[in-house]
Amino acid sequence: MRIFFIILFLSFFGYTGYSSAKTDSLLNQLKIELSRKKIYDDQKELRIKKLKARLEAAPKTNYNLQYDICGNLYEEYKVYQFDSAYVYTQKLLSISKITNNAAKQSDTKMKVAFLLLSSGMFTETFESLNEINTHLLNDSSRLEYYSLKERAYSDLAEYNSDKNYTPFDNAQSVKYLDSAIALSKPNSFDMLRHLGDRQIRTGHAEAPSQYYLDLLDHYNLTVHQRAMSATALSSFYLGPGHADDRMALLATGAINDIRSSTKETLAIFKLGQELYLKGNIKDAYTFTQQAMDDADFYGARLRKIKIGAVLPVIAAQININTEKEKDKFLVYFLLIAVVAILISLVSFIVFIQLKRLKVKEKVIEEKNVQLEKINDKLIEDTHIKEEYIGYFFNVISGYILKLEKLKRNVERKVSIKKYDDILLSVNEINIKKERETLFYTFDHIFLKIFPNFINTFNSLFKKEDQIWPKDNEVLNTDLRIFALMRLGINDNETIANILEYSVNTIYVYKMRIKAKALVPSDQFDHKIMDIKAVEVLNKS
Repeated sequence: MRIFFIILFLSFFGYTGYSSAKTDSLLNQLKIELSRKKIYDDQKELRIKKLKARLEAAPKTNYNLQYDICGNLYEEYKVYQFDSAYVYTQKLLSISKITNNAAKQSDTKMKVAFLLLSSGMFTETFESLNEINTHLLNDSSRLEYYSLKERAYSDLAEYNSDKNYTPFDNAQSVKYLDSAIALSKPNSFDMLRHLGDRQIRTGHAEAPSQYYLDLLDHYNLTVHQRAMSATALSSFYLGPGHADDRMALLATGAINDIRSSTKETLAIFKLGQELYLKGNIKDAYTFTQQAMDDADFYGARLRKIKIGAVLPVIAAQININTEKEKDKFLVYFLLIAVVAILISLVSFIVFIQLKRLKVKEKVIEEKNVQLEKINDKLIEDTHIKEEYIGYFFNVISGYILKLEKLKRNVERKVSIKKYDDILLSVNEINIKKERETLFYTFDHIFLKIFPNFINTFNSLFKKEDQIWPKDNEVLNTDLRIFALMRLGINDNETIANILEYSVNTIYVYKMRIKAKALVPSDQFDHKIMDIKAVEVLNKS
């Protein structure tokens, strides 16, 4: 009965919003664009497919054409999907090395730095940027370099939020901003954008930035540039008195991010937070969940952590609000109990609303299941890293002790001038035995993390095709190849280097084994990656 009158009250009074008409209109438009998101993504995928076909058809010796096509593929992927974009930066880097083009190598390293920064990998970003020789860059590339560095320091300052580090990071960001502004063409998009960013970095955000206003009102921007400009301008509308303007700009940014298939985005996440603070919990949850889906699709690790900390809070608030409303509506029930005739009029409404409420509860439950799966994956990754960090620390410590022993032995024999004995000491090192020991230890650690690996692996084959280690083996070569794949090492060349085989041999091993599997070849790798680690198994 309490639920009955809760629904009745909602039907009569609904949600009271305080947004302006413009903001409401933009939020409705954003919801429409979310429903069309697949259309925009399919258009991007079609462009990517055509570029890949061009790359496949390009002459193998025409490196300039290959470089240009790979560059176009990178541009399509760079704010769409981290992993794919990174693959093409490696192709660009390989081509630039083959052609011995130092300038292209530097440009490619900047592309790598952009991806690492977008993924939240600060240390790797600065390492990549510091490898670049700025003297080899033209003005356009140097502008991009300084823009990347200022953004890296700005993002790091926001991430640190620490009185000891943030001031330095902000000062560095302003320093590189000034360098970028000096290289920008007068009244260009880059110049106005950087001048607007400088206002934010230096704390001059008390009034809307004229630079960003000019960009949005008077410049013919791309969809992605409009998203960036609107999102940045929202930072100038501070305080509760400007909430509508701030949300309108963030909605504009989110709409244009969807239209440009940008997954490395901040607007929709910030919009979700604003709506949460304003009390619009339903839309806050919808948009924040979309931000999580985008971050997961792109591979933005740091952003997934941030969103993952906020999303459960919003979901919990939905439940809290529901409980509060129940108490309020119970009082309302007492007031309308005398109006018995209304019960017959609203019974149908109650039925419909109950069905909608169940659908919403099911959506929340499904989203929570998705969050739990993401959390399991993070726990598994952490466990793997902990085990192998300890493993490699012990192995390296052992090698250091052996080297120290060898050094002392050589020094002693040099001091007594027994030079012939030095070679004997060196020959005491059995490389083959050391590698066998390394594999033996690796196999034990791997099976400690994935105790069901061998059984699960063989469940993918007929009995006569199953691969089992011999009595004196922990893992054999076939199993070890796919053990490395389960750890995320998919590159044939890397696997070949670890196992001391040729790349072609590794490829043949893989193809031969997959050909015997009970599942299609394109699903085989997914089945391998689905094998659970011991902590996930225990939790289950």
